[in-house]
Amino acid sequence: MINIIHNKTMRAQYNEGFYTQEELREFGFKSLGEDVLLSRKAIIYAPHKVSIGNCVRIDDFAILSGAITLGSFIHISAQATITGGNGIDSSVVMGDFTSLSLGSKILSMSDDLSSGVLVNSSIPSEYRNVKSSHIVLPGHNHIAAMSLVLPNTTFGIGTNLGPQSLVGDMALKEYGYYFGAPARLLKMLDKDRLKDLESTFLESLQKTNRGGGATT
Repeated sequence: MINIIHNKTMRAQYNEGFYTQEELREFGFKSLGEDVLLSRKAIIYAPHKVSIGNCVRIDDFAILSGAITLGSFIHISAQATITGGNGIDSSVVMGDFTSLSLGSKILSMSDDLSSGVLVNSSIPSEYRNVKSSHIVLPGHNHIAAMSLVLPNTTFGIGTNLGPQSLVGDMALKEYGYYFGAPARLLKMLDKDRLKDLESTFLESLQKTNRGGGATT
């Protein structure tokens, strides 16, 4: 079975524990880019609602379900979960240069446990109070290990969330580093340095492509 991975960094990580590029095309994703590494132990529900860009790695026991859009240069670590919802009043978008670390979760739909109603998916909706929203990580957003993102969370570009942190019903500042449960702003990141690194990296890809070689 032919398996062509153009990106040198992604090619170095590939092993038989990932689906081949040919096998990925058989999933029926809404859209699928190049150089995607999807673990054979990951679970994708409703792949026809999932879009994946270029240079994306999804590790063992990750679970993706519902309306999800992944940009490029993304890593979703082992045991991470994304619940995208129906795509109408709930969805998840991860922009370029974003990541979910070990055991982290993004839930675009969640029962409101504080509202004094019946809870869980075995109960008809009229007896529940389910919060739902579109959650967008616009770019350079990183969710550290064991953190939880709940509905109605707004990320700015460059917002990072530290390990074992919790966010929900809140807006996070651009290039802010948040930590805690509930999360609070600890520091601001150096956005100029981040932009310079991104520009240098993308320029290196263009130079390689102009040279006629494989993407680095």
